[in-house]
Amino acid sequence: MSRTVLREALRTLTSKGLIESRPRVGTRVRPKRAWNLLDVDVLDWYSRVAEPMTFALKLQEMREMIEPYAASLAAASHTDETFYALAAAHAAMVAARNVDEWVRADLQFHLSVLTACSNELLIPLGTLIERTLEAQLRLNAKRADVFNASLAEHTAVFEAIRDRDAAAAHAAMAGLLGVTRGRIEA
Repeated sequence: MSRTVLREALRTLTSKGLIESRPRVGTRVRPKRAWNLLDVDVLDWYSRVAEPMTFALKLQEMREMIEPYAASLAAASHTDETFYALAAAHAAMVAARNVDEWVRADLQFHLSVLTACSNELLIPLGTLIERTLEAQLRLNAKRADVFNASLAEHTAVFEAIRDRDAAAAHAAMAGLLGVTRGRIEA
């Protein structure tokens, strides 16, 4: 490997907070608590080396903190455009004929909920976790008796958002994520 390539790789890892380089000290890996796991690349790399069950539960905890509230916001503040995207994702879930179609639609459903909540600070969280969430959704679909076993729970979220019932949307999303947690822990 050339020095230029090595230098660029070290610069990238430094910019992402994984390593630090100092004159007369050298290059060292920073402690995990100093890593920026809210960087898309770092999160993706970490998800590949972390203990799978531990990582899945940490991702699930994050989702349980954010998604029920996002669903209640979506119910209260969705626009026609954001609701149309959510409706299209839900329709794709209903029409899914295999795991791959289901996972794509399920991922789009959850990203659409974040978009429909009309909070520009929450929307990027979907982009951040998109790759790791897709892997988790695929695993959960395969663990279920049938790939679309959680369609009823997704429909409850969709209908509560459609009806602009924030409390019901929050409760339905919390229930859906409870089912997801059960599959992870099983």
